[in-house]
Amino acid sequence: MPRLRLSDGEYARRRGTIRERVGERGVEAVVLFGANNVSYFGRFGFIATERPIALVLSADRAVLLVPRLEVEHAREFALADEVVDYPEYPGERHPMAYLKDVLSGAGLERATIGVDSDGYGRLYGYRGPKVSELLPDAKVEIVLDDVEAMQMVNSEEELELIRESARWGNLAHVYLQEYCAVGVGETEISMRASFEASQAMLRTLGSEYRPLSWGRSNASAGFRGQVGKDSALPHAMTSNARLKAGDVLVTGAGASVWGYGSELERTMVMGEPSPEQARFFGLMLEAQTIALDAIKPGIPCSAVDHAVNDFFREHRLESHWRHHTGHAKSTLVHEAPFLDIGDQRTIEVGMVFTVEPGIYVPGFAGFRHSDTVAVTPEGIEMITYYPRDLESLTIAL
Repeated sequence: MPRLRLSDGEYARRRGTIRERVGERGVEAVVLFGANNVSYFGRFGFIATERPIALVLSADRAVLLVPRLEVEHAREFALADEVVDYPEYPGERHPMAYLKDVLSGAGLERATIGVDSDGYGRLYGYRGPKVSELLPDAKVEIVLDDVEAMQMVNSEEELELIRESARWGNLAHVYLQEYCAVGVGETEISMRASFEASQAMLRTLGSEYRPLSWGRSNASAGFRGQVGKDSALPHAMTSNARLKAGDVLVTGAGASVWGYGSELERTMVMGEPSPEQARFFGLMLEAQTIALDAIKPGIPCSAVDHAVNDFFREHRLESHWRHHTGHAKSTLVHEAPFLDIGDQRTIEVGMVFTVEPGIYVPGFAGFRHSDTVAVTPEGIEMITYYPRDLESLTIAL
């Protein structure tokens, strides 16, 4: 049975690393508000609402501030030395006043405090003071770059969770392709494939399995509206289109395991592809192969996108370009760094990317595969492994 969660030692390593990184600049404590960041350092996955939640990491303690409705949840799952709660937002006393108590109680009124943002975000109508306003004598420094730099490079424990995600996303896509039929709605196909893959996942992984995510959890596969001519819209919205002979379908599949995910996307064709469909499919596949071959540690992220853009120019595909080659992927939908001509950050071993250059022909069809890969000392490990060739992705009618 694979490990389905991160070890406590992984969280301890992260806390030690962030304290060391920012401590070199004189930062004495870190306050984290972002749900992904709280989970990353505090092992607490939660539904972010207008009620602020904050993780305070000082030299030797971790204190989690939560609303009353999260107390039992936090005490069971979070890695924290102390859980402090407030009644409700906005409440008679604002939640940030309780955060001020935590910081003042730790003697941080005049300290240098690192934050991922200077206050809780304006989520679901939340309004409240900044940390710099709570403690006017303190120095507040944004340390989000430090946090994201850590999140960009995945440990072996993290990579194993991403691999496990890919296994179940692959199964969901198998079902999705199997259930494609003329006259059936995209929503029906997606729901059936996602349900059956999730059932198999739950039966196999058992009671130890936790998605640790809100929204897209367990295993899922679907089209998100990229059916027929709307496949040319990279971020279409589901329209419950019914599949027709000759449709190009752009799919997406994945699964959440302890908050970690993967991205698998494929271009499929309903029935024998037309010569034009086959041509654009072949060009897309060649562009993705160029990108996969280009990724290696020590080069800038921009180099991968440049290689793809050179191919697009060579084949006069610039008018069919819509987005960069890919992005990092672990616990969020999109993460930095980006395989983009404007991103000069260096590719490192342990980074995980989606590789998804697309070709979009308005009024006709779109063509995009996405694979999740991990950077190794030699190049890449293909984490997703669904067939990429046109024959395998042609649906017999």
